[in-house]
Amino acid sequence: MPSVVKINVLTVPAEQREVLEQRFASRAGAVEGSDGFEWFELLRPVEGTDQYLVYTRWRSEEDFQAWMEGPMKAAHQGGGAGAGDRPKPAASGSTVWSFEVVQQAAPKPQA
Repeated sequence: MPSVVKINVLTVPAEQREVLEQRFASRAGAVEGSDGFEWFELLRPVEGTDQYLVYTRWRSEEDFQAWMEGPMKAAHQGGGAGAGDRPKPAASGSTVWSFEVVQQAAPKPQA
């Protein structure tokens, strides 16, 4: 069964870029222990766009959905008395793209 890739496309105004990157840096380790998690990358736009890409790869769609309904949902919900103190989102928009891995390659070992 092929891995699945989820790319969250975040529209981030220039003045919020540093905030977004700091928030991702402070969450380091939040997804890495999840069952079926294979890879994460935060991709900063270089030119021509204000969209960051959050790339994650999962063993299966079921593993991704379990993470979404469990750890990810809990991390983004907050709740309780301090919920009104949550910081404003750094991104002004979000779209998730889904893919199946049909081919992949890794560097060949050097002799």
